[in-house]
Amino acid sequence: MFTSNVLDRLVDAMDFCPFAAAAGRCGDHGGRLWKAKGEPLYTPEERKRRDESAWTIVQGVLAPVQFLVFLVSLGLVLYWLATGNGLYAATVSIVVKTLVLYTIMITGAIWEKKVFGRYLLAPAFFWEDVFSFLVLALHTAYLVALFTGAPPKQQILIALAAYATYVVNATQFILKLRAARREGAATAAEGVVLEAAK
Repeated sequence: MFTSNVLDRLVDAMDFCPFAAAAGRCGDHGGRLWKAKGEPLYTPEERKRRDESAWTIVQGVLAPVQFLVFLVSLGLVLYWLATGNGLYAATVSIVVKTLVLYTIMITGAIWEKKVFGRYLLAPAFFWEDVFSFLVLALHTAYLVALFTGAPPKQQILIALAAYATYVVNATQFILKLRAARREGAATAAEGVVLEAAK
């Protein structure tokens, strides 16, 4: 008979999710859950590579640029939905947003390779990358709809779905950035305490 403990151990043995907390499994059940073991987001070597990489600066610049492009585009899309005017401007803005997204995905993959040794799906950013694939798929679906002549309203609805997933994905990355900053501050404070103890 499966008791809760037996079932937990069975799931833990097959669970390779690196983000137990994000998946709602923070407890330590004896399995190999990333967050349950309290491993840091970056190893000291990864943090050093991150801090020394020019791609970190590129990502730091592109992320707010993408958000600004998103806000302008969202405004143009909502204006078209409300008035029926400005479809061309809305369309151009969505295409620009999509191109910026492709750019940040490519540079982000390069950044992950420099920091974590793999182009995508590094354990520290696994779920962010997985959700990014959905964001990319929806933006690409918009381009397909645009270039195949789908009705404008259908194009815009696809764009709005893409934008909704972008907001979720951006939130994932912002939360991860905050966690990295807290971790960095804790590591620095720990270093100061150790130095003072010497």
